[in-house]
Amino acid sequence: MKVAAYQAPLLRSGSLEALDLIRKRVEWCEARGVAILCCPEAILGGLADDAADPAEFAIDAHGDALRIALAPLASDTVTTIVGFTEIAAGRLYNTAAVLHKRSVIGLYRKLYPAINRSVYEAGDQMPVFHADGLIFGIVICNDSNYFEPARIMAARGATALFVPSNNGLPPGKSYPDLATHARNVDIARAVENSVWVIRADVDGEEAGLTPEGSSGIVDPDGVVRQSAGRWAEDVLVADSETSARSSRRGWDASRNRAVVDEYARLVSRTP
Repeated sequence: MKVAAYQAPLLRSGSLEALDLIRKRVEWCEARGVAILCCPEAILGGLADDAADPAEFAIDAHGDALRIALAPLASDTVTTIVGFTEIAAGRLYNTAAVLHKRSVIGLYRKLYPAINRSVYEAGDQMPVFHADGLIFGIVICNDSNYFEPARIMAARGATALFVPSNNGLPPGKSYPDLATHARNVDIARAVENSVWVIRADVDGEEAGLTPEGSSGIVDPDGVVRQSAGRWAEDVLVADSETSARSSRRGWDASRNRAVVDEYARLVSRTP
């Protein structure tokens, strides 16, 4: 199955211009037989933490508003993962929607908002999704730094992990070689779980934010199959497997009960 990551330009806060950009990429994927397209984190409207009034572009996912907003991206052949700010019961969530044909078949809320005082609430669900024979999970940006969500999704049958990201950083908060760090994380999650990892990031510069474009695709053996150039809009494509490997490296820790017991004691301790 062909999967793709869209490295999109960083747009101004509150902008919904990305709909037109994504639509063009969906059409590009349709012409090339791509089944699943992953877009960056909060590609619709940008991150609420960077906005003066995020309620202006936040979307209620429980009514018709989200379906109507994503209608231009509907495709008979391409499933699209789209990041947006969700509002629910007055709370904001950093959310990714899975648009399959003309229906939103599921949502994933970011588990670990990236900054200490984020306006986003933390999600508490780790679902897997089914589309075109592929079982996959989603972890948004900072979530990929934690091994537990990816392992839980893999244990639930996921053979691919999509990572919508928005690594635009403000002045004074630069991270040394952020793109390399993101790639190393992707390799770790891929090898730990024998899954494909597909990351979609932003690039360019807007309002002083400077992302580095960390988009890439890593296979279950940790081999980087595709990697986007920095400061460039791009679509990365790779042929992924849809079936889980018969054995996943390191998942048979129960062969030595002492290891399992010590790990259980470690994780059960109160911090």
